[in-house]
Amino acid sequence: MSTVIQDVRYAIRWLRKNPGFTAVAVATLALGIGANTALFSVLDAVLLKTLPVREPERLVLFEWEAGRPFRTSGRRGSGMARPPGMQGGSVFRHDIFEKLRDARAKASGSPNPNPNPNPISELFAFAPIYEVSVVTDDRAEVVGGQVVSGGYYSGLGVPLVLGRGITGNDDHPGADPVVVLSHSYWQRLGASPGVLGQPLKINQTVFTIVGVTPPGFAGTLQVDYQPDITVPLSFEPTLLGAETGMAHNGEPGIWWINVMGRLAPGATRAQAAESLQGTFQAAALDAMPPPRRDGDPAVLETKDYPRLLAVPGGRGLREHRASFARPIHGLFVVVALVLLIACANLANLLLARAALRRPEIAARLALGAGRGRLVRQLVTEAVLLAILGGAAGALFAVWGKAALVGLSAGDSRFQLDVDAGLNLRVLAFTLAMSLVTGVLFGLAPAWRTSGMDLATVLRQSRRTASAGSRLRNILVAFQVALSVMLLAGAGLFVRTLFHLEHVELGFNQERLLVFRVQPSQAGYKDERLVDLYGRLSERLESLPGVRSATFGVIPLIADYTWNTSILLRGERRSTAAEHMTNRQIVRENYFETLEIPRLRGRGFTAQDDTHAPRVAIVNQTFARKYFPGQDPIGQRIRESDDEPDWEIVGVVGDTKYDTQRRAIEPLLFTPWRQAVSEIGEMRFALRAAGDPAPLADAVRHAVRVLDAGLPVTEVGTQVAQSKATLSRERLYARLLTFFGALALGLAAVGLSGVLGYSVSQRTSEIGIRMALGARRSQVVRMIVFQGLRPTIAGLALGLAASLAAGRLLTQFVYGVGTSDPATLATVSALLVAVAAFAAFLPARRASRVDPMQALRAE
Repeated sequence: MSTVIQDVRYAIRWLRKNPGFTAVAVATLALGIGANTALFSVLDAVLLKTLPVREPERLVLFEWEAGRPFRTSGRRGSGMARPPGMQGGSVFRHDIFEKLRDARAKASGSPNPNPNPNPISELFAFAPIYEVSVVTDDRAEVVGGQVVSGGYYSGLGVPLVLGRGITGNDDHPGADPVVVLSHSYWQRLGASPGVLGQPLKINQTVFTIVGVTPPGFAGTLQVDYQPDITVPLSFEPTLLGAETGMAHNGEPGIWWINVMGRLAPGATRAQAAESLQGTFQAAALDAMPPPRRDGDPAVLETKDYPRLLAVPGGRGLREHRASFARPIHGLFVVVALVLLIACANLANLLLARAALRRPEIAARLALGAGRGRLVRQLVTEAVLLAILGGAAGALFAVWGKAALVGLSAGDSRFQLDVDAGLNLRVLAFTLAMSLVTGVLFGLAPAWRTSGMDLATVLRQSRRTASAGSRLRNILVAFQVALSVMLLAGAGLFVRTLFHLEHVELGFNQERLLVFRVQPSQAGYKDERLVDLYGRLSERLESLPGVRSATFGVIPLIADYTWNTSILLRGERRSTAAEHMTNRQIVRENYFETLEIPRLRGRGFTAQDDTHAPRVAIVNQTFARKYFPGQDPIGQRIRESDDEPDWEIVGVVGDTKYDTQRRAIEPLLFTPWRQAVSEIGEMRFALRAAGDPAPLADAVRHAVRVLDAGLPVTEVGTQVAQSKATLSRERLYARLLTFFGALALGLAAVGLSGVLGYSVSQRTSEIGIRMALGARRSQVVRMIVFQGLRPTIAGLALGLAASLAAGRLLTQFVYGVGTSDPATLATVSALLVAVAAFAAFLPARRASRVDPMQALRAE
């Protein structure tokens, strides 16, 4: 132990005597380790962190799996990938959950001796209600919510900071409406302790606030969804009306509720699933709807029976975590490459310093120091450097993880709205990475340095070339190759982003202000809803600077879709092939406002209402696909056997629908006055005479004048909305460009350092060359070409690796090939230019050597 302390003290003294070397080495490692730590903190928050509840390891999440022939009455929620021929999910029908809960309660309360006690001590359900209208201080806002069964908070073991949770007495028809606030929402409301017992109006129903959850508890739903309010499960129909997931007006309920349980002490997940297996199968088969198409089996084969599964529930729902895993792991590959480059730089620096310490090492060998002792001393110095780099990297990670979370903002597919703090697990990761880095990349230089032959060292002069120059050149080539891979990836994403931002949309998105209104949540429906939209449109069109105002159910280029199947003339649902189309419900002036060209027929008019024959307009792709070689005008289509036909009265130009990437698909437009039951919310678009952004406040005021309780959300320009759908591409392009530039800078520093050391070793040789008549330009060329040799070798290796790995990026790029010549040529030219500049600095210093002083020093 005393020798270890002695090694550490000596290493500290040596590093203090070489502040320049220490600073460069620590900064290099801090960037590599910090980037990895920042990303690991995000990975920890998204994939590893458990719920802040009592004994999360005892929570179990129930899912189901069945063969494809098993039918459901509809589903709402996310799903995991299943084996071929299978389907399933983590959502259940409400009546199935009630049967499972009753079966668990019956087993737990049985008076008969039971040699196998119930493995489930608690069973509860929960589900999201993504958008509800809440009125506070006479202003409406849209917040995220959830519904939970009684026993949700007690089953999880979550102590509330104020009040109480939702109990079984709250979760039944006829109970008083109560609500629990999240800690973050309570703080947004002012964080008053007197909030308990106060009313809160949610979707036109007044609830009483009974509790506030603790800070850090965001519920058990998907990792990227944090509900602000929680209400009893029985109030879901009250909030959603006709869109309820429960049985409603004689219609069966859909599969929409997540079910979780707490294992009894000593019980296993397999026992939990088995205890409810019979109840679940009977309830699921009883809930299976009759055949919908001719030829469907009336009964299931045993192999297709639904089966209850129990998976770990300590992290909540897992579907979105799984979807985030792939991009996070992909980014880990990127930051790992950066760390490798930083480590190669460290190894190069240690090799260069070791060569300058050859006299010291020789003296220690002459005095009897063993090779193992020298190796330990040199490795200690490397480990100390790595620990200092790790400490600095942890500070860098604090900024880095905030940057990662910030860069992902606005992307619904990759939203990292999580607390990615530097907890003990993250710090342990940083320490482990520092130690491994120091040992692995300090061992080779230490082993090479300590293996010098003493007699040879004593005979060597300053003219002797460095024995480690080949290894240092290999490390430089390695850094260049990794830099090429990162820069090539960055180039592909930058070009992809450029192509997507300039793709032809089919409509004019300039000077458009878009926003969303949800009057159905404020109690509007039927003719009252039609009247509101009419009055609001008139008021908006009268605003100064507004040329026209329109609306549609689906916003364009916003990652929203509405797909439906249709029947052509003479077809019936039971025998027809499936014809799918995108759908849109619009105001009469929709095409004129968005400047979508009308190619044939007529547009919609105010007379196309519920009293007129149903009409539709289709895009060119729809006409070509379903009426090839025919005139689409006058053709008739419908949605189902018992609904009236739509007559196609017009054809408009093709437009992009949900994203810039997706190919144009068939699109069906219908007039809003003929779809009153389907227009609970609308996306407005205002065509401005100038910049549309300043109109936002006027729009909010206009809506508030009509109804202060009417929520207006997602106000912004169409250009900004379109760009928001490219946030993942923008995130990848920014990160890869940053890390590629960082890698290139590290490689340039490494190359410049190697050449600088080479120049210092060859001072006498350069002096002799110049004394014999060599010109300065010749010396500069000699040193630059010496630096370009490992660069060209690394460039060739990196290009080959980029071409081999390019096929992994096929699904991410757009408008370019993964072996895009322009990208690779640009990266190659950039690398050669940077390498030439990095080599020029020591080459210029070499050209200024005074031959007489060099010879006199020799």
